[in-house]
Parts: sequence; structure tokens; C-alpha cells
Amino acid sequence: MEELIFATNNQHKVDEIRMALGNIFTIITLKEAGIDIDIPEPHNTLEANAKEKSSTINRLTRKNCFGEDTGLEVDALSGEPGVKSARYAGNERSFKANIDKLLDNMKRSVNRSARFRTVISLIINGQETQFEGICEGVILYEPRGENGFGYDPVFIPNGSTKTFAEMTIKEKGIFSHRQIAMSKLIHFLQGLK
Repeated sequence: MEELIFATNNQHKVDEIRMALGNIFTIITLKEAGIDIDIPEPHNTLEANAKEKSSTINRLTRKNCFGEDTGLEVDALSGEPGVKSARYAGNERSFKANIDKLLDNMKRSVNRSARFRTVISLIINGQETQFEGICEGVILYEPRGENGFGYDPVFIPNGSTKTFAEMTIKEKGIFSHRQIAMSKLIHFLQGLK
């Protein structure tokens, strides 16, 4: 079975990706690969940050790998927090502080439409390919649910009455931006076999 290093230290993302891939490929985390680094996200686009992650790991290991970057884009905030989603309220990456800042910035907003957007950068045999997944939805006025991570407690995807944080990982996969991008990745990888 093919092995792919996933350039992340976020176990929640690893769990979602492993569920999406099933038995098709073996995902190796940075920790499992013996890599202990926090890859910077210095760029102002998801595409460039995803590529930064995959190319960093590919340079270190010379192995097939992928990285991803995800942002929450809120229409009423002109696309914020976007590429700064993980550090919206500061460098400590606090989910609660990020949500509090988001809701505070939106307290006067009637337009609650938003989307999660994921970009995956895959490097196979030195060649990079990118895949995008988008999930449209709305931002609530207050958090609901205990599951998931990040902005999941305040985001309801279109077609659901539950926030991502009220869903099981399997339910979230039906709507997930990450799942959509992974499906494109899987289709691409299957075409290489």
C-alpha cells in the first residue's frame, strides 16, 4: 500500500483524512515519520501555504507527501479570517479565542454566509498538484456542539441543521471541504495506479 506523509501536526485533520482515505493509502503523520517541526504559514494564500508544507516535507524526506491549508472565509468580513484562520486571535492558536473574535466582529452582521475552503498540495515523484474543496454555510450567533475543532461550533453547512461540532466525524464527512478536496486527491492517486 502506498504511503504518504501528511505535513501536519493537527491530529483532528489526520483523523478526518484517514477516514476519507479508508484503506486506499497509508497516511504517515509528521510524528510517525520522526519529523518534529512546525512548518510556517508565511504566505497570504491557502494555495501557497499548502505548497510550503508539502515542499518542506518533500525536501526533508524526498518522499511522496501532501500538505493542506484551510481557511474560513466570511462574506460580511470581506473573506476574513481566511488564511489567518488558525491564528485569528493571536499566535497561541486558541479555538475559543478565535471564535470569540469572529463572533464579536460579526455581532452587527445580518449576512452570516461563509465557507470553509481547503487546498491540498500533493507532491508525487517531485511533481506538485493541488486540489480544492469548498463547503458553503452560515455562521451562528453562538457556539453549539462539542465535537470537531476550530470554528466547527459556529458553522452550519448548507443542507444541514447541525453545526460541524454537533456532527460525528462521519456526518461531517458528508459536507466537509476537506472531504471534497480529499475525494479529488483520491481520484487523482487512483489514476496513477
